[in-house]
Amino acid sequence: MLVLVINAGSSSIKYRLLDMASEEPLSWGVVEKIGEPCSRVTHQGRTPTGVHQITEELPIRDHRQAMERVVHLLTTEGGGVIDDPERIDAIGHRVVHGGERFRHPVRIDAGVVEGIREHIPLAPLHNPGHLAGIETALELFPSAPQVAVFDTAFHQTIPPEAHLYAVPYRLYEELGVRRYGFHGISHAFVTREASRLLDIPLEQLNLITLHLGNGASITAVRGGRSVDTSMGLTPLEGVIMGTRSGSLDPAVVGYLHRRAGMGVEEIMDLLTRESGLLGICGHNDLRDIHRRRLRGDARAQLALEMLVHSYRKYVGAYMAVLGRTDAVVFTGGIGENDATVRELVCRDLENLGIRLDPAKNLQWEGQPQCINRSDSKVRVLVIPTNEELEIARQTCRVLSSTASREAPAQAV
Repeated sequence: MLVLVINAGSSSIKYRLLDMASEEPLSWGVVEKIGEPCSRVTHQGRTPTGVHQITEELPIRDHRQAMERVVHLLTTEGGGVIDDPERIDAIGHRVVHGGERFRHPVRIDAGVVEGIREHIPLAPLHNPGHLAGIETALELFPSAPQVAVFDTAFHQTIPPEAHLYAVPYRLYEELGVRRYGFHGISHAFVTREASRLLDIPLEQLNLITLHLGNGASITAVRGGRSVDTSMGLTPLEGVIMGTRSGSLDPAVVGYLHRRAGMGVEEIMDLLTRESGLLGICGHNDLRDIHRRRLRGDARAQLALEMLVHSYRKYVGAYMAVLGRTDAVVFTGGIGENDATVRELVCRDLENLGIRLDPAKNLQWEGQPQCINRSDSKVRVLVIPTNEELEIARQTCRVLSSTASREAPAQAV
């Protein structure tokens, strides 16, 4: 079964074509700067002799033209790996926000499209781009079943005491003000991978999963289900991130309005795009921050210490929430690639049962692996995330379930 995974943003489309028999990618790429005078297309695909790459700069006016270009590159006419778009069996779409309506991935129909549209106020930067990608794909692939996979769905198992805010209850009833959580596709993927690696059934597995990157979130998983997570109504809450402040006193907004004369949109832009690591030291890439702090830059050192402190607070809190923790899982760009951050997060947590093996931590080579000492009560794992594969897997499960429900009954 060939599944095309699409992650459409406001001005970009990321895509990956997977052969689900082997779960291996056949082609992948990204179209960037859609709608600008000079868009950029980067496409890669497997061939019998290796991986070929195509890079193009050309004007692409909208998502439809971008998807048409993707289809061309996927097929042999464009040097791709399939001879006909009709060979694509299904399409899975990433959608950031499904609110409370979409608790599971769903096959896309007119009602689902309208439901995603209704949630635009909760994700104004994301859901419109997803809709553009979905509507275009529905036109270009009319015979392929298509599935929406929601980043918020994994967190719909969070109980009310953890997902509600202590504000007037009518704000939840009338406006949906609550904790939704994000990165759910990644948290779901590494949870299942941890179950396999540790040989513990999902329903018995308690984890703290740390998806750490420019955007970051930490999730408490009990019995294979999310029971709390650091991001909230929006992806701004939680740990310190590349350009996002993370959690802070809500009165900061009123204070900046009164004392600095800033409007709400200006403040939100500051907290989202000018804060976090960037606001502290002028860089949002940890590689730059490490280089600066190793040269003695005090502000870069402060940024790293603040970042790690914000991670450790959630690890400790979620160990209390879970009561029993089988493993702490690192994933995402920082979680997978920054051994220094992993070491600092786990440092001096022996009393909580966490004992990192320094050699294993430094020697991690890209595969799911335990990096704890043998006497560690809590396992420490590094698991590369694969959101595209998780979307494809969920797409297959939805379609398989739909097919089984629609199959005629067999005579006894």
